[in-house]
Formats: sequence, C-alpha cells, structure tokens
Amino acid sequence: MYRAPQHALTLPLERDPTAVQGQKRGTGFAFDLDGTITRAELLPMIASELGLEAEMRLLTELTMSGMIPFEDSFRLRFAILRSAGIDRIRSIVSEVEFDPDIEQFIRENRDRCFVVTGNLDLWIAPLVDRLGCRFYTSTATTDADGRITGLDTVMRKNVAGLELKDEFDRLVAIGDGFNDVPMFDVADIGIAFHGLHSAPDALISVSNYVALDGKSLCRLLNTL
Repeated sequence: MYRAPQHALTLPLERDPTAVQGQKRGTGFAFDLDGTITRAELLPMIASELGLEAEMRLLTELTMSGMIPFEDSFRLRFAILRSAGIDRIRSIVSEVEFDPDIEQFIRENRDRCFVVTGNLDLWIAPLVDRLGCRFYTSTATTDADGRITGLDTVMRKNVAGLELKDEFDRLVAIGDGFNDVPMFDVADIGIAFHGLHSAPDALISVSNYVALDGKSLCRLLNTL
C-alpha cells in the first residue's frame, strides 16, 4: 500500500490558479523510477557499493521478469540493505544519473508528473529534491535516533494509479518492468520504455505504445 498522505515525501507544487477544487485536471503522467527516469537500477547500484552486487542483481532480475512478486522481492532486498546507514545510502543514490529528456519533461510539467516507485522514501530523498515533483514510495519505520527499524508499507502501484485517476481526466503510465503492470492496468494509456533494458512481454502486452529512448518518449508525451 502506498504511504499515507502525512508520510508523503513530496515538495510543494505550484497549482494552476484556474483549477477548481474537486474538479479533475487534464492529463497526468505516472513514471516508474528505476531504469525509466534513472540510468541505473538503484538497489543494485547501492548493493554494488556495499559489496552485495551478485545477490541484489539476481533478485532484481527475477523481479523484473516476474519470477518473484515485487513485494516479496523488496522485503528480501530491504533485509539485505537495511544494515547500511541512511546517510551512506543517500550519498550513493544522490549520484545516480537521470535521463536528461525525461528529467526536462518532468521539470516542465511537474504539477502533472508523479514518480511511482517501490523504493524506500528515506533512501531516495535526494532524488525528490532534484526532480521537484510528488513521489509515491514504500515507507519505513525508524527509531528515536532516525535508524531504520523495519518496513511500514510496500508500494502497490495500482493503488497510486487509482488515486491519480481521481485527480486527472486521463492517466498516462510509463515504466519498464513487470512490477509496472498493475499501474498500467489502471491507467488510460501505458507506455513501455526500453531504456536501461528491454521491457518484458507482460508489460508490452498491456501497453499502448513502446518508446525506445527518452527523446522519443518525450516527443510522444508531448502529443498526448
């Protein structure tokens, strides 16, 4: 389940002054994070820095192909990485590259763009600051000293998608992995992205379009 609004890791957004409260807005865009906006999968990137690359790569590949349910996989990956301090993980995450075309599109349309990711809110805080749009993430529990003690909620992308459909007349979902299928199922338009790797057949089968790179993706988004 996505995090409760009081836990939302987000930045204030400039709203359209002509928008009427309770009235749906035009088209919203829900982006996957890893391998779509970013040019690296975050958890394997973190694991590599911690000397746990082989274990994390295997879990990530099995998850992307649909062999392991995302929630089960994330709990396993969280257990592997939780011993690392938050500051160290944030330092690693802050170095990740964004696809420049997708980053520009989000910045230019940040009141209509949302990142829907299974990654942990406390880990990806630096990316929220860089993109400046609203994020839906998994959430963690912490102790009085700010250390992570466990998982609070694991993101279910269809739930975030349904919430966004309440806000927009039309929702466009963009992603590259098997765990994006639930978000595509509730979106009005799905775009499978071949960025860091090829999108799986299961995602392509529920997509309306396939984009091969960030530039062609953003050209398409600007027509929708």
